[in-house]
Amino acid sequence: MTSTQIIATDVVLAAGPVFGSVGISGLALASGLLLFLGVRGSDRMKLDRDKAGGWGIAFGTLAVAAGELWGDVVKGISEVPTSVIQGSGLGNIGLGGVALALTILTFFPKWKKTLWPALLGISSGVIYGQAGGIWAIGVGLVLKLAHIVGAL
Repeated sequence: MTSTQIIATDVVLAAGPVFGSVGISGLALASGLLLFLGVRGSDRMKLDRDKAGGWGIAFGTLAVAAGELWGDVVKGISEVPTSVIQGSGLGNIGLGGVALALTILTFFPKWKKTLWPALLGISSGVIYGQAGGIWAIGVGLVLKLAHIVGAL
């Protein structure tokens, strides 16, 4: 390392994190607020179906990772569509099938209100982590990005 890089590193370390101590719970709160404000209709946070579903997935994933009350709330939200899909009498769908169905229901219908894709997205974020496989890759990516943002 050159002396300029060492000085720059020392300055960054002395300045501390940009966001302070955010943590996963802080990121869950922030993403939940943005999702809520977007669904309610904010001039700064405009949501369409795809953005509402994406923010819902991010919030659901972060809330499960945060645990405590956050995890309990989103798990409660995810139980409704999950039980409807699994209890439909169509055989053993499995959590991967539930994750696929929730993804299709979040992003493919023409929803008139962004509340439904947001709630289905939250459910998807919870189920992705439980389903494993390819679904867990997205969960891992969101959590890795959250750790990077928290470390800034």
